[in-house]
Amino acid sequence: MSTGELLSVDPVELKFTFELNKQISSSLQLTNKTDNHVGFKVKTTNPKKYCVRPNTGVVLPKSTCEVIVTMQAQKDAPPDMQCKDKFLLQSVVASPGATPKDITPEMFSKQAGRVLEECKLKVLYLPPNAATSAISQATEEIPFSPKAPFSPKSPAIKDKGNFNGPEASKKYVDSNDKSSEMRSLLAQLTNEKNAANEQSKRIRQEMEVLRRGSNKSQGSGVPLIFVIIVALIGLILGYIMKN
Repeated sequence: MSTGELLSVDPVELKFTFELNKQISSSLQLTNKTDNHVGFKVKTTNPKKYCVRPNTGVVLPKSTCEVIVTMQAQKDAPPDMQCKDKFLLQSVVASPGATPKDITPEMFSKQAGRVLEECKLKVLYLPPNAATSAISQATEEIPFSPKAPFSPKSPAIKDKGNFNGPEASKKYVDSNDKSSEMRSLLAQLTNEKNAANEQSKRIRQEMEVLRRGSNKSQGSGVPLIFVIIVALIGLILGYIMKN
């Protein structure tokens, strides 16, 4: 923060999280420390690269004004992320009741008897992951204790993702209902599988009986086809009787 007799400026470095092909903004807070209207003007060494809104204006007595500086989308990154661009903030006492339309370039010319304050601002580029890294570092520094007692009054419980209240209870009940349905379905499939295995086992046994009967029938002169037909009829009748 820079503190002068007229305005205090915060911050004194315009920080931009640099990303290619993207407009990036940074803000300044101008605070009028006096009981007078203070006019200001913002200049830069690279006017084609930046857009300042407002670039001129009036800060009311004991008030604060915000200035937004927007860097146009850049196609190339500067070497070593260093920027030589600079800004100059000029401030001067304006007439009582002055408005931004009353601020003229002549007011910022250096003349005898006129108080003209100047504050130089530097430009600082930050890598795109600087904010993410700071958040990750802050998260890692938070201690975690698995033995910490649970308290229903904990602030974390007030988050939208908590497990308190009717909505959370409903989700929990729905989850239990789905688990019960899955268990019932699994038991039904298991029973059907066991029944199919038993049916397959009976068929193999009956086929073995048929094979043995076929061998005997061949020895006794009974046609094989007759034995097979009788066996099939027996299977069909047995199936009908069971159902």
